[in-house]
Amino acid sequence: MDPRLRNPFKEALLAGQTQLGLWLAMANAYSAEIAANAGYDWLLVDGEHAPNDVPTILAQLQALAPYPSQAVVRPVNSDPALIKQLLDIGAQTLLVPMVDSADQARDLVRAMRYPPGGIRGVGAMIARASRWGHIEDYAHQAEDALCLLVQVETRRGLENLDGIAQVEGVDGIFIGPADLSASMGHLGAADHPDVQSAIGRAIARVRELGKSAGILATDASYARRYLEYGATFVAVAVDTMLLTQAMRDTLAAYRGTGEGSGPIRGY
Repeated sequence: MDPRLRNPFKEALLAGQTQLGLWLAMANAYSAEIAANAGYDWLLVDGEHAPNDVPTILAQLQALAPYPSQAVVRPVNSDPALIKQLLDIGAQTLLVPMVDSADQARDLVRAMRYPPGGIRGVGAMIARASRWGHIEDYAHQAEDALCLLVQVETRRGLENLDGIAQVEGVDGIFIGPADLSASMGHLGAADHPDVQSAIGRAIARVRELGKSAGILATDASYARRYLEYGATFVAVAVDTMLLTQAMRDTLAAYRGTGEGSGPIRGY
């Protein structure tokens, strides 16, 4: 494989190495580069709940490129046309939300692969992914460098977990606590015992099936719990939440009131 196509994040997952990440929701290349200097193993560029589109995601990929932190891109949905665009601008690892079945997972694998094994449109010669044609034979090398993570975050998804995890081409399963808790009837309560029990069982089962398990946990005690369960890639903070908390705490310190110093609740 051309060394410019190496995917250290995928390599780390295959080696079973724990990867600690940070969520990027500010949709800004400058703040993304600041995050890259912090030393997280991976940085999630969020296109589902943050106001990102293809150009802003491209700008963040360019900002992160010189740094060791690996970019993971979450598209707003599983649209093959959008996936094609994200791959062409150089995204190598995708985290796709709301995957409820093995059929959906297989469709995503096909969206990330060129024919005959997939449906990805062939246009690498004009794409950043191939360095605009400077990576020779990109089309035949790309598949091994790409990493597909799918989000299981509903009751139905959990029921189909085994089938999803067994799809060839799926590299990891990410459990979405917020949507899962809502699906289980506990909206806004990802800490509910039933939800936590389901998460623990799901992480263990994903590992049993030979795939990497991931999750977002902005509370340190929960993040450590998920790591103990066997989660391999764990996001432990969100940039917007960190900034909000720091702003509140700084103002409270100068006012001497202590107001606003409580933690910002997250996933």
